[in-house]
Amino acid sequence: MAKFSEIVTDKVPVLVDFYATWCGPCQTMMPVLDQLKKELGDGVKIVKVDVDKNKALAAQFKVRGVPSFLIFKDGKQVWRGGGVQPLGELKHQLEKA
Repeated sequence: MAKFSEIVTDKVPVLVDFYATWCGPCQTMMPVLDQLKKELGDGVKIVKVDVDKNKALAAQFKVRGVPSFLIFKDGKQVWRGGGVQPLGELKHQLEKA
């Protein structure tokens, strides 16, 4: 598996979803992320990070609650949001990244 630092240096914006399997709002976001991928296709990469299995990575990015979303462009974090996010907001942030 590629290193996280390599994944987020993609030429397209990378949306990282920090989630937990036990988190209700995280489950609510699954169809939203599926729809986002359908609408943006190859214009976005979506990466899911289970905070329980990746505690060091979650700590590195100061993830205190789930779901937490970070958008990276060319390896740099350009946006951060937490909680249930509307499809339109995620799409807007990805398009301007």
